[in-house]
Amino acid sequence: MARKLPMHRAISEAIAQEMERDPSVFVMGEDVGKYGGIFGATTGLLDKFGPERIKDTPISESAFFGGALGAASKGMRPIAELMFVDFFGVAMDQIYNHIAKVHYMSNGNVKLPLVITTAIGGGYNDAAQHSQTLYSIFAHVPGLKVVIPSNAYDAKGLMISAIRDDNPVMYFFHKGLLGIGWMPSPEEAATEVPEEPYSIPIGQAKVIREGKDITVVSVAKTLYEAKKAAEELENEGIDVEIIDLRSLVPLDKKTVVESVKKTGRLLVVDEDYLSYGMSGEIIASVSEEIGDQLKALPRRIAFPDVPIPYSRVLEQFTLPSADKIISTCKQMIK
Repeated sequence: MARKLPMHRAISEAIAQEMERDPSVFVMGEDVGKYGGIFGATTGLLDKFGPERIKDTPISESAFFGGALGAASKGMRPIAELMFVDFFGVAMDQIYNHIAKVHYMSNGNVKLPLVITTAIGGGYNDAAQHSQTLYSIFAHVPGLKVVIPSNAYDAKGLMISAIRDDNPVMYFFHKGLLGIGWMPSPEEAATEVPEEPYSIPIGQAKVIREGKDITVVSVAKTLYEAKKAAEELENEGIDVEIIDLRSLVPLDKKTVVESVKKTGRLLVVDEDYLSYGMSGEIIASVSEEIGDQLKALPRRIAFPDVPIPYSRVLEQFTLPSADKIISTCKQMIK
């Protein structure tokens, strides 16, 4: 049976069901216990499983990521939550040099079933140190899978897959999609979610809107800007296909390439920074395979290479938007 859930409840339900199924699963992080996670992703878990399995940690990210690494290497399945992706800088050695490399450097003898979760994204005036996405940094590192759900159904299925994976998964949830009371999110982000556990394969993109004129590829909250743009463009006779990548690593190049073969045009929309990121990687991947079949040069809309402004007006000016997508699509098709 399915019910409509906001994304934060779908995430906490996935974790609870996996904890019930597997006693080696536990959660650790800042305010994951009584507070239920700063964005609600661990709501109710402390009451259900107690402090032995839902562990609040000190504000020492390098230390508790190291603890999660050690636990995972000994057969436990930790879920380590960091409040904001912006704070990963203080734990980069643990992630880049240890968590990502243990399996390879042990010649495959050590598995590391570890999920690292965190909140990403701007749009609510929290300035340069609490509003980034940064997922491209982690997608760049061999040894890490990178997952970015855009709705409640995917959030539950991808979390279950991440927990069951035998090696590290970075699980990013956008604050503006979680459905928590103090931060508005698109209504469509809350979806019908089955009560029973289910999984969604990591590395499998989804065509969420079919079209024939242009392919728009995105993740997380910018997908909803793409949907708004597609509805407007339909009124002008432009038929937009939209792909939700859902995972950056592994990247489902096949789905993207097949779509662009059909439409002949590619636009990548990304809330991460413009340079050296997801948008450039996808454009390069498609161009290398079918560049000679394109009807127009690929384009991208991403966050400019500047710190994220605190000013509401400036932040909205710099974020990807439906208006920017509409304008770019028209330029590509004329």
